[in-house]
Amino acid sequence: MQTILRGTSGEVVIDTNGPVVIIGESINPTRRRKLVSTLTEGNFEYLLELAETQIRAGADVLDVNVGFPGVDDEKLLPLAVSAIQQRFHIPLCLDSPNPRAIEAALKAVNGKALINSVNGEEKSLAALLPVAREYGAAIIGLCMDDDGITHDPLKRLSIAEKIIERAMLAGIGREDVIIDPLAMAVSADTGACLVTLSTIKLIRERLGQNITLGASNISFGLPGRETLNEVFTAMAVQCGLTCPIANPEKVTAAVRAADLVLGRDDFAMRFVDYYQSRQAQDAQ
Repeated sequence: MQTILRGTSGEVVIDTNGPVVIIGESINPTRRRKLVSTLTEGNFEYLLELAETQIRAGADVLDVNVGFPGVDDEKLLPLAVSAIQQRFHIPLCLDSPNPRAIEAALKAVNGKALINSVNGEEKSLAALLPVAREYGAAIIGLCMDDDGITHDPLKRLSIAEKIIERAMLAGIGREDVIIDPLAMAVSADTGACLVTLSTIKLIRERLGQNITLGASNISFGLPGRETLNEVFTAMAVQCGLTCPIANPEKVTAAVRAADLVLGRDDFAMRFVDYYQSRQAQDAQ
C-alpha cells in the first residue's frame, strides 16, 4: 500500500514494501526553549534552521508542532507552514491537538499534508475526518479511543480498524490512513515495546497499512537513549514500521542499515550514499 504526500514540488511515497520514510520530529517546542522564545517573537529563523538540519540528516517529511503554553497555534501554525514552504519543498506533517489549528494550517499548505493525529475517540473522529477529506490530507490514526490506551495488541488492532472504517466512510482513501500503534516508555512498563511490536505485526499482516510511531518515546527516563531508540526502530522496521517520527540525526543510520539488511536497498546505494553525504558534510 502506498501513501503519497506532496510538498511544494515533488512527492514522497510511503510504501509498505519500503524503503523507510523518516518524518523529522525536531520542530517541536518541547525541551527547546530557543524555539519557544523565537516563535514568541514571531521569528522563524531558528525553526528554519531546524528544518534544514533535519532535511540534511535524512528527513523525508517534516513534522511541524508549534504548541506551547499560551500560544495561539491557530494563528502560528499556518505562519510556520508558510515560512517552511517558502524555503523548502518537503511535505509536511501538521501536529497539533487543536483541530482549528490543523484546519488553518491546511489552508496554508501547498501540496498534500499529513495530519498528526486522529484517534479512535468520537470527538477526534468527528472533528478531524471531515477536515482531512475537505483538504485532501492523509491522517495518522492513533490506537487509542474513549477508553484510553489499552495494552492488548488485539484491542489496538480493533481501534485501528475502527479508524480506517470511519475514515473511508468520511471519503478518505484507505491508503491515506497511516496507523500509529503507540510506543510507550519501557522504563514504566517492561512489556511496552513488546506490545507495540506485536501490534505492528498485526496491523501489517491483517490490515496492510503504513505504520508510524514516535520512535524515541520508548526510552524516556533512561540512559543510553540513542542506542535504545536505534535498536527498537530497527526491530520495528522488521515488523512493519514504514515511516517513524524521529530525529533523523539520530536514526537515519539505523534505518538505512535496516532497509539494506531487509533487501530493500539495491546494491546498497542508499546506504552508501548516506555515509558519503555524511563524510562530505563533516569535511565542510
